[in-house]
Amino acid sequence: MKILVTGAAGFIGMHVAERLLAAGHQVTGLDNLNDYYDPALKQARLARLRDRPGFAFQRLDLADGAGMRALFAAGGFERVVHLGAQAGVRYSLTNPQVYLDSNVTGTLNVLEGCRHHGVGHLVFASTSSVYGLNTRMPFSPHHGVDHPLSLYASTKRAGELMCHNYAALFGLPVTALRFFTVYGPWGRPDMSPMLFAQKMRAGQPIDVFNGGHHRRDFTYIDDIVEGVVRACDHVATPDPAWDSAAPDPATSRAPYRIYNIGNQSPVELLRFIGLLEENLGVKAQMNFLPLQPGDVPDTLADCSDLERAVGFQPSTPIEEGVRRFVAWYREYDPRGL
Repeated sequence: MKILVTGAAGFIGMHVAERLLAAGHQVTGLDNLNDYYDPALKQARLARLRDRPGFAFQRLDLADGAGMRALFAAGGFERVVHLGAQAGVRYSLTNPQVYLDSNVTGTLNVLEGCRHHGVGHLVFASTSSVYGLNTRMPFSPHHGVDHPLSLYASTKRAGELMCHNYAALFGLPVTALRFFTVYGPWGRPDMSPMLFAQKMRAGQPIDVFNGGHHRRDFTYIDDIVEGVVRACDHVATPDPAWDSAAPDPATSRAPYRIYNIGNQSPVELLRFIGLLEENLGVKAQMNFLPLQPGDVPDTLADCSDLERAVGFQPSTPIEEGVRRFVAWYREYDPRGL
């Protein structure tokens, strides 16, 4: 099939594009290559895709309405995997406008493209951050998510709602996937695994929020990709049992589904740091700080719906995932420490 992958120079986007290309699909990768973090890392990811048969790259901003209309008009896409977004909880506290431009206007442009050009299925990347103030564990897509703690989470929730709108009004099949703390090779340098590894190898202290006691459902990139690809192949359909008098947030009478995608095995941050210490062979100097605004204390994904729908089963324990991440990082680290 012809598949558009937005955010193709991003962490998850690169891995998803690689997997789709390996399966024989034609992939158009879209990215604006912005400088939210070092564009050299994005270029290095993109270099892994450029020479692959079946891959084409389009440098384009999601918020560029005219550019997006032209892309869809020429693309003939049968599927769209919409991973492109402005990410990061803390950055949204100081740079709110970029989240609206990318995550709301950009998603609207993707939805319009899908609507007007016969796309058969849209997979939308959402986030565990939408659960916000919820403390009922495990987090389930059948729970309400009306109390987000960051603008990032709010824009992702807006994207989910916009997707339902287009599924209900125009029959566009949409699957929304809420990712839980993705880590692994080629990860983002603004996230804790890369931040910690860089500072630990340089002998610098690391900022550890909430005393390191919050727990995250760290999910290895290969497991995320497996879930995304399986979801892409499993076109969303209406739920015949959906009841408008007791509406289920995870399904609809429209062709729309929401799934969690996580490891289902939370790890305390101090344990994660300990695994980095073991694999890097250095001791972390830790600067303990309170929980950051916008962060939640714990996350745990209920992925039973995704398992029933597509057979998703995460298979990478945290010990193996951190080992693979550090092995990659030792090779990638441009300072050669």
